[in-house]
Amino acid sequence: MAAVRVAWAPALVLATVGVVVTAGAVAAFLIAVFDVEWRRAMLAGSVVAATDAAAVFSLLGQHGIGLADRLKGTLEVESGANDPMGIFLTIVFVEMLRLDNAVLGWPVVGHFMEQMGLGFGIGIGGGFLMVWLANRLELTGGLYPILAFAMALLIFAGTQTIGGSGFLAVYLAGIVFGNRRVRAQQLTGRFFDGLTWLGQIGLFLMLGLLVTPSQLAAEAPRAIAGAVVLIVLARPLAVLISLSPFGFNLREQLFVAWVGLRGAVPIILALLPFMAGLDPDRQLFKTAFVVVLISLLVQ
Repeated sequence: MAAVRVAWAPALVLATVGVVVTAGAVAAFLIAVFDVEWRRAMLAGSVVAATDAAAVFSLLGQHGIGLADRLKGTLEVESGANDPMGIFLTIVFVEMLRLDNAVLGWPVVGHFMEQMGLGFGIGIGGGFLMVWLANRLELTGGLYPILAFAMALLIFAGTQTIGGSGFLAVYLAGIVFGNRRVRAQQLTGRFFDGLTWLGQIGLFLMLGLLVTPSQLAAEAPRAIAGAVVLIVLARPLAVLISLSPFGFNLREQLFVAWVGLRGAVPIILALLPFMAGLDPDRQLFKTAFVVVLISLLVQ
């Protein structure tokens, strides 16, 4: 919560405006160099625009890395909060391509406000409800983590069902729940830590089953070029536009730009066009996979 308090404003701008700018810059490169149709270019840009919370938290949590609170908080909050924006943009351009004649307009803005508004409201309210239930119900100690997990699933699914962003809702609920005194707090924390690792192991196992390394070579030139543009142009431009109003100096902005690590999120988002029938050869999926590998290895 201390990180949220000190860095919520720059992190929020970076997680929204920054994602749009990053996607737009990558799309502009694809249009100019590879002559990609603009909606497909924006879809590709949207897929790789969000940073990965697990990668960023892992890096910043290493021993010996000391950063100013606002700088570290900005990176941590942004990486956790920018997934909903990346997901929203990806779905918008998937639908535009699927419907063919759809155009950007005020309905998209309205849908965005609905997604984020419901996600914010239900997430904060759901987090306090989790705290209230955990402190009011008399349960066996081992059941409190199960209660918290069930509530997290309910908040995510319920928000998604009524048209909100379940990802934003469950993220905010976790922040509220994790910063309040509740019964079996340490036990619940250890349970979720283990569950997080299990989730990541299962996720990367499933993603790995979808990848044939020998097929990545065909997409390597475009993917490498896209990764270079993403790292040295798109991300720094997004950071410059997003953080300049908040008084970050040049060294801080360069650091934030370089720690824009990509991870599992772009690979997962690249599956959405495939499931919608827009990427039958999984070309975008393979490209996103190579971009993530380059980001993690180089950055």
